[in-house]
Amino acid sequence: MLALIIVYHDHPEILKDFFESLRQTSNHNFTLFIADLSHKLRMKNNLDFAEQIIDGKNKGYSYGINLCLKAALKQGFTEFCVLNYDVLLAQNFISQVKKRFKQADCFGGKIYYAKGYEYHKKRYVQKDLGKVLWYAGGKIDWNHATVAHRGVDEVDRKQYNKVEKTDFITGALLCFTKKVVDKIGFWDEKYFLYYEDTDYCVRAKKAGFELIYDPEIIIWHKNSGTTGGPGSQFHTKHQGRSRLLFGLKQAPFKTKIHLVKNYVSR
Repeated sequence: MLALIIVYHDHPEILKDFFESLRQTSNHNFTLFIADLSHKLRMKNNLDFAEQIIDGKNKGYSYGINLCLKAALKQGFTEFCVLNYDVLLAQNFISQVKKRFKQADCFGGKIYYAKGYEYHKKRYVQKDLGKVLWYAGGKIDWNHATVAHRGVDEVDRKQYNKVEKTDFITGALLCFTKKVVDKIGFWDEKYFLYYEDTDYCVRAKKAGFELIYDPEIIIWHKNSGTTGGPGSQFHTKHQGRSRLLFGLKQAPFKTKIHLVKNYVSR
């Protein structure tokens, strides 16, 4: 049983686009769990797929994911797909996710920028829009406790079309089984936003799970569409705090000292 999980807090117009792309997927054999941290989400049951809304306080992304995870586990769900709601899904998205669940316990997919949301907007010709990569696997730099998306800002020319292991999977699209939850538990709610996905991946990897990148699972991301855009005050504040938290929890001792010095001297 597949549970899709999103955490909603604002921007109903972006959520509407997400619903429309989900409605157009070819396989509706799933339930959408929505953590409504805004207490403003009002929906009529006309989405053509099963959904459940769970109200919660605005205590962060991990908190919202855990609300949905706990509800889904109680109902017997064994496969979970965490998504940002500022994404659009390929028509075969659900089918490809279900296919990969037969072979892996923790995986993600290929993510493009949604058209018009590219970071370097003047770099691309019209025919490239919708094919500019945002994530095609990722690396963790343990010397600085930072993460990097492989292929970011590159036009997709099938250079990352192989299923392979990766250092981390972005929370914009992160799938995992009940086996993972049973072994490592829930997402760390000390993170309000950012790095909670990397933390969960590191914990899963330490527990013996492989992190898999599957290029056949495709979405388009309205990059930072719900957080004010890259470089916004909100984005910078929470990314800096969460990076420090992640580094102090997971990084080597030398990196921890470096992070604390930099954070205090800002």
